[in-house]
Amino acid sequence: MSEADHPNDPLKFEDWAGKAGMRWLTNLAQFEGTIAPVGKALIERAAFQPGERVVDIGCGGGATSLAIAKAVGEQGQVVGLDISPDLIAECQRRAAAEGLPQAQFVCGDASVDQPQGAPFDRLASRFGTMFFDDPIAAFTNLRRMVKPGGRIDLAVWGSPRANPWMLDGMALVRRYVEMPPMVPRAPGPFAFEEVEYLSEILEKAGFRNVQMEELRGKVAVGGAGSTPEAALSFLQNGLASGEVLKNQSAEIQAAAYAELLDLYGKHYIPGEGVMMGFFARLVSAEA
Repeated sequence: MSEADHPNDPLKFEDWAGKAGMRWLTNLAQFEGTIAPVGKALIERAAFQPGERVVDIGCGGGATSLAIAKAVGEQGQVVGLDISPDLIAECQRRAAAEGLPQAQFVCGDASVDQPQGAPFDRLASRFGTMFFDDPIAAFTNLRRMVKPGGRIDLAVWGSPRANPWMLDGMALVRRYVEMPPMVPRAPGPFAFEEVEYLSEILEKAGFRNVQMEELRGKVAVGGAGSTPEAALSFLQNGLASGEVLKNQSAEIQAAAYAELLDLYGKHYIPGEGVMMGFFARLVSAEA
C-alpha cells in the first residue's frame, strides 16, 4: 500500500527516500517558495553565529542549510542530513553552485545515524522532524548529535484547522475520494500540533528549557506570485492530496480541479499570489 493510495497515512522513511523525496525535488521551487516565510523566521530566531557547527535535520532541497552556511561563514560548518538520495544530490549541486564549501550533505536516517564530526554545536530543522516512527528514540539520537549546552531549533506545523493552505484543499479532495482520517500524534505534518506532546518528547530525549513561539500569517501556495492555476498545479503534482486524485476517473478529476481552482481563485491577490493562512511553531531547547 503506497502513500498515493492513502496520502494521510504516516509517511515511512522509504517513501521519503523514494517517491516522496522525488516529488519534493520535482516541485522544489514551489515547496520552498510556499514555506519560505517559516524558514526565514526560523533562521532569524536561531541566530546562528560565525564559526558554529550545525546539523540541519531533514534538509530537503537545502534552502535552510544554505542559509545557515552563510550565517556560520567559512569558519563554520553545516551538515544537511536527509533520507532522500535525490534531494542530497541536489543540495550538493546547489552548495557548489553558490560557492559554499562549509555546507556538506549526507544521506542518512536522522533517527538512528550520527553524521561524522558529532557532536555539533547546534541542530536545526524546518519541518524535518515530524515523521519519526519512534520520536523519543529519534530525538534521543538527535540529542547525541549536539554538545552539552548546545541548542536545537525546530519549525513544526500547528493544528490542521489553523493551516487552511493545506487543509482546505485536502478537505475538498475528500469530497471526491475516500481517505483515512488523520490520527493525532501519528507521524506526519501535524504530529507535533500538541505543545505538551512535543515538550514531553524533547524532555524525555534529554533536552531542557523548551521554548516555543507561535508563528501565524499567510503563505503563497505554490510560491510568491502564484496564480490559481499555479497553485492547482502545485497541489496536483506536489501534494499527496493531489496525488490521490490522479488515480480517479477523468470526471472526478475535472470536478475536483474545478472546485480547487475556484478555492484558490478566492484567495488570489495579483502580484502576491494565492495567499492562505498558516500556523507554525518555532521551538528551541537546550542540550
